[in-house]
Amino acid sequence: MEYIVNHIPRTTPCDRRPGLAMAAEYITIHNTGNANSTALNERLWLTNPSNDRKASYHIVIDQNRAIECLPLTEVGWHAGDGGSGTGNRKSIGIEICESGNYAQTLQNAARLVAELLKERGWGVDRLRRHYDWSSKICPRLMYDKGTWAGWTTFKNMVRNALQEGEPMTPQELSAFKELQGQVATLAQANTHLGVVIEGQAKQIKALQDRAKLAEVPAWAQAAVDAAVAAGVIDTKQGSHDFYRLLTITHRAGVFK
Repeated sequence: MEYIVNHIPRTTPCDRRPGLAMAAEYITIHNTGNANSTALNERLWLTNPSNDRKASYHIVIDQNRAIECLPLTEVGWHAGDGGSGTGNRKSIGIEICESGNYAQTLQNAARLVAELLKERGWGVDRLRRHYDWSSKICPRLMYDKGTWAGWTTFKNMVRNALQEGEPMTPQELSAFKELQGQVATLAQANTHLGVVIEGQAKQIKALQDRAKLAEVPAWAQAAVDAAVAAGVIDTKQGSHDFYRLLTITHRAGVFK
């Protein structure tokens, strides 16, 4: 989604940009009330000579872009609670367009709002409806015959966006997918190596088993008996080399 900063001039009629400093404490959500208007249309309306309303807002958003119309540190007239009302004086006003792909617009709005909250260290408890300040049924598309189910859904979307964190850029996503491929290749190679090692271990054991003599050779019997009596070995089975080493050791007088 494209984010455009295009502030209306301080000289805009009807005092739409009063220039009053604001330390925001809330974010107020609106619908534009116009089913055909885009974010660009709404921004142009703020400076249209035929517009005689005092109303203004900070950001307007549609399916393609968000436009910042007022600095987020200045007062805007959007909450309907008067010149000294908390909604106007202490909240960032966001207008959600109703035109086009509204589901995509809502998704864009949820992500934008989540980012604004995150930047300020706020949670969804800082979100307000236009309705909360002046009882106007706005955002109207979240009203749902008085249940405000759409408002609950939108807050959950924002909450989910907060939990998801920053979405990956296309470059990061490409690198991530490449890394996933490398991990999958390594996992396959590791599985293959495990199979090879297991097979080799079985072959070695088979060779060892075949190398064992069925009986102790007569020439090694005395050495084997001495080694068992000394507690050096606990088995009489072994290979030719095994018996040879025992015999040499026994003749050296080790097993006493």
